[in-house]
Amino acid sequence: MSSPRNEQPLLDTTSDSEDVNEDAISVVKRRSFDDFGNESGYGHNSSHSDINDTDTHDIRDLESTDDYDDDTQQLFKAPNTVPVDRFSFTYIVFYLLGMTTLLPWNFFITAEDYWMFKFRNVTSNSSEITPIQATFTSDLTFSASIPSTMFLILNAIYGHKFRLHLRMVGSLVVILIFFACNTVLIKVNTDKWQDTFFDVTIVSVVVMNIATAILSGGLFGISGQFPSEYITAVVSGQALGGVFTAIIEIITITFASDPSESALIFFTIGNILLVLSLVAYILMGRTKFFKYYTTDRSGALSPKNSRLQLQRQPSLVGMEPKFWEVMNKMWLYGFTEWMVFVATLSVYPSVTVLISSQNRGHPWNDVYFIPVTNYLIFNSGDYLGRILAGLIEWPNDKPHLVAVMSILRIAFLPALLFCNTTVRHRLPVFIHSDYIFILLMCFFAFTNGYLANIAMIWAPKSVRNQEKEMASSIMAAFLGIGLAFGSSISLVIVQLL
Repeated sequence: MSSPRNEQPLLDTTSDSEDVNEDAISVVKRRSFDDFGNESGYGHNSSHSDINDTDTHDIRDLESTDDYDDDTQQLFKAPNTVPVDRFSFTYIVFYLLGMTTLLPWNFFITAEDYWMFKFRNVTSNSSEITPIQATFTSDLTFSASIPSTMFLILNAIYGHKFRLHLRMVGSLVVILIFFACNTVLIKVNTDKWQDTFFDVTIVSVVVMNIATAILSGGLFGISGQFPSEYITAVVSGQALGGVFTAIIEIITITFASDPSESALIFFTIGNILLVLSLVAYILMGRTKFFKYYTTDRSGALSPKNSRLQLQRQPSLVGMEPKFWEVMNKMWLYGFTEWMVFVATLSVYPSVTVLISSQNRGHPWNDVYFIPVTNYLIFNSGDYLGRILAGLIEWPNDKPHLVAVMSILRIAFLPALLFCNTTVRHRLPVFIHSDYIFILLMCFFAFTNGYLANIAMIWAPKSVRNQEKEMASSIMAAFLGIGLAFGSSISLVIVQLL
């Protein structure tokens, strides 16, 4: 995990000193507003570029509002001073929160043995797959993606109307509560009420994914305001979460005596990560570095103060981002994000989890094949793709090329459909080799991570500063829509096998 570049002060201002020369403050403020005007499309010849005494009076009024704590007021006084991300703390927390946004999905989808045990045939000793077992993965994918998509879209449109702290902390608490409840159910005997347990599980998945949609929408929105390596931290954290989950699953099934015991250890670790994420976010929100980038450096430090400033300074009216204007600038990147996840979710994991080894009778083939090839290899390839995309950022500002590359990934679908699946009624098997399947999974995963991150990095770069949060939230919505489309297609594809 690479660490971000440390930002150094651009001006030698003493923001922490109480004895700040008022004339110097006035100059810095005037310069920051001039810069803000240039970024927003106002030239120096515009009447809006000059700040009169009334404007300065308004700024000082804003400084005195109760919404500012001492640290934030100091940042306002020296708007061109960039604090340092001490010990890369914010970067690390973004990584952790990226893992958390997909934590319920990763833990639920990876615990394959546990779900197969819970929904096994309890009326006979037959080892034949039950109807719930055959469709559970696709049902889980569908119930996770649809509510997630709906709330990602709602967050992109209305999220900025609600306090960021409420969205982030509230969603983390909801996820933790429902995840803990599902952990308790592991040791409950559900053999006599499998259908009810299935319904409870699906409802829990729906609620948790609504909360994760709010969490990820807010997280992508704020990460879009930071340097690009922080967006990479979020999306790489999502992939790293999959790698971490797969490794923990493999370790637990190796040393635990039965599926329930391994699942209990597995889900307990997930609860610990959720608590850690909640505490880390609260601490990060108090740092000067976080406040600097999540503060509108034109002086609007909160939705309330943003409206107040617009009232007092008519020259800034119209500077709030407009949805369709932002969409028009970055829709090709949104299309790329959508297409990447439509192609991926159409077959992963609903189809790939059904692919078995060509050989039997060995622990690798019977126990570890699916956890390693379907989860560990895919998530590792996805993670490496996102890391490389963050390092080279190629293609450089070429949305049409990125969109075409995402369309080409559709070729993976028929290749994976003709691999050796355990459920096969209509389509023939053309690819029997484990090695070819593993190779396909490596390229499939790598291209997923690479293109998803490239689109996520360049979308906020294609809009103005004040539009970055909305652009990143829109990208999160496109991602969710892609998940919904892909999971819906997977329901049909599983029936075609």
